[in-house]
Amino acid sequence: MKRIEKLLGTILFFAGVLLMATPANAQCGKFTEAANPSDAETFHVLYRQDVKSKNFDAAIENWEKAYAAAPAADGLRDVHYTDGIKILKDKLKKETDQAAKDALVKRVVGLYEGVIACLESGSIKLPKTTADKRIAYHLGRQGFDMFYELVTPYSQTRATLESAIEKGGMETEYIVLDPYARIVVHQFTNDKMNKEEARAAYTKLLEIADHNIAAGGKYKAYYEQAKGSVEAIFAQIENNIFDCEYFVEKLRPQYDAAPDDPAVMKEIIPVLKRQGCVAGQPFLDELEAKYSKYATAENARRQAEYEANNPGMMANKMYKAGDFKGAIAKYREALDAETDDSKKAGYYFSIASIQGRKLGQNGQARTNAYNAAKLRPNWGRPYMLIGDLYGKSSRTCGKDGYTRGLAVIAAIDKYRKAKSVDSDPDIAKEANKKIGIYSGSIPPKEDVFMRGMQGGKTAKVGCWIGETVTVRYN
Repeated sequence: MKRIEKLLGTILFFAGVLLMATPANAQCGKFTEAANPSDAETFHVLYRQDVKSKNFDAAIENWEKAYAAAPAADGLRDVHYTDGIKILKDKLKKETDQAAKDALVKRVVGLYEGVIACLESGSIKLPKTTADKRIAYHLGRQGFDMFYELVTPYSQTRATLESAIEKGGMETEYIVLDPYARIVVHQFTNDKMNKEEARAAYTKLLEIADHNIAAGGKYKAYYEQAKGSVEAIFAQIENNIFDCEYFVEKLRPQYDAAPDDPAVMKEIIPVLKRQGCVAGQPFLDELEAKYSKYATAENARRQAEYEANNPGMMANKMYKAGDFKGAIAKYREALDAETDDSKKAGYYFSIASIQGRKLGQNGQARTNAYNAAKLRPNWGRPYMLIGDLYGKSSRTCGKDGYTRGLAVIAAIDKYRKAKSVDSDPDIAKEANKKIGIYSGSIPPKEDVFMRGMQGGKTAKVGCWIGETVTVRYN
């Protein structure tokens, strides 16, 4: 209670100072109209230094004095109002007593109303266009603060934001869009706004956003973000405020003006569907039939063009058709045209896979798998392929369990290499599974001992593999 009394006493004190220090139009009084202009300007200089360093606690006393003596400062700027809003909002964030917070909220709102009144009356002398923009700016900032920081009743906040939009028009600041959209949705949901009003608000907000996005500039990204926010917010009620027939009526003239333009059809069709139009609606059926015909022809044209300019795509298509040699030729075309090492590695791997798995060209497959691994050192897939080729060949690479087992060791070594270079857990999982399967086929212990190959000795694998491995046994 003492804190409240102290705060109210401070407010009343400075109100008294204001009455004594300025004439009847005290709300917009200037330094020259103060009882002591020199003191008023001194208070201004002192508090401004603290505000610039964001030391709002230190600034408040001298700001109160400067504002009380000359709210409009030199009559050419609104700095006493804007600084006061910053100072009091900072104080509001720290205040815990509800009555004191309520008093601060009223003061902040009062400062917004005061600066707007001074600008409207011309007491703060700015060119009319500049003053109008400044009024729209303050209205927008007031509405934003009322919604997010001052937490005033929605009816009041709505009125302020609507005034900001009315005053700002297409130049309305982006920060207005999100809170106004939220209020519209809330008011509509709670039967305090009809769907025509909600629909008009949505349309206006998107017009503002689109206008500023098209204009570009440094705030383009902010308007894009605000537009996305508005669309997401209104998604909660769009089915209730928009219907199929409304959009048919709205969009039909756009289509009639360019009935053969596929871009127009593509734009309209999803809007109609989103608003509840379904098959059987004459306008939608007409659009979809025409666009489907166009899209079929256009897609075929683009696909042919894309394939002609993308041999990698043609290679994949030929592979699926069973033309393996043709696919390899196209992959080689893609290699010649590619400069990105990662993509080149992919082409080499595809060639290696076809050669090894489809054409039985194991040696060439291994060469191209190594080419892929060289271009992408952290890729385990080429080593997995070589391991698979070794494992498959182990059935024929040798005349007994020992020599065939050496090929199995070579395969296991490649699986281990694959998971050692690649951090992909799927590679590790697959490699471990295959190691487990093949581990039972490495040379039997008795065969190794019979040949005196125990103790980490090396041996050369037969047939096309030709690798040297460290002998291991079961």
